Amino acid sequence: MRNRIAAVSYLNTIPFIYGIEHAGAGLHAELLLSPPRGCAEALRDGKADLALIPAAIPGISDLRIVTPYCIGASGPVRTVVLASADPLENVDTVYLDSHSLTSVRLVRLLAAKLWKREFRWRELDDFSVLDDPNPRTGYVIIGDKVFAREAAFRYRYDLAEQWRLLTGLPFVFAAWVARGGVPEATVDSLTEALAYGTAHIDEAIRRYGYGDRPYARGRSRRFCRSRRSLSVRRPFRIPLAALAAF
Repeated sequence: MRNRIAAVSYLNTIPFIYGIEHAGAGLHAELLLSPPRGCAEALRDGKADLALIPAAIPGISDLRIVTPYCIGASGPVRTVVLASADPLENVDTVYLDSHSLTSVRLVRLLAAKLWKREFRWRELDDFSVLDDPNPRTGYVIIGDKVFAREAAFRYRYDLAEQWRLLTGLPFVFAAWVARGGVPEATVDSLTEALAYGTAHIDEAIRRYGYGDRPYARGRSRRFCRSRRSLSVRRPFRIPLAALAAF
């Protein structure tokens, strides 16, 4: 029986995907790719056994974090932003990216604790509105679509950076979890696959063609790999204090 694994199909997860796709027979994976919210739903609905799910974990019983690898950041990430044509103090309505549970919770927390603002919250499910943004309106945008949209906004507030300003801690966007009953041997095989992928980032970039995309050209390797500057959202090991604080 194949192990059903749900993961996010964004630039910052391609080392994980590469590792899983190149894993040996011990993992025997059936890989399901979707936005972050979809990964959590696949786990909840019994369509996945292991998944990379948002840190704002929904009410799913019998879950456990199974590997120290995660999607996290110690500084600006570029791909989780509150974007607006106006400065934050002039924004009164915020649209929330329907693909993300964690970013929605994070921006609400920042509004209350850091910015001391009360916004009118709306769901962003029609991304065409980003082509002609409204005045006095902010848009929480996540993932690769930020690259194509960011130039349209004069103001962009990086949510990982804002969290750092609030808490002094790094931020965990997503963690690897498993349902009860997943054997430890499978968990070990997953960890080995993730380690392999993060050790072969250059190959992963070439394999999935990100180096040829206009928004990623010349940036993909830095985006996935930077460790010294800690300036990107990347696969790294879970800072448990940051996860607990959220």
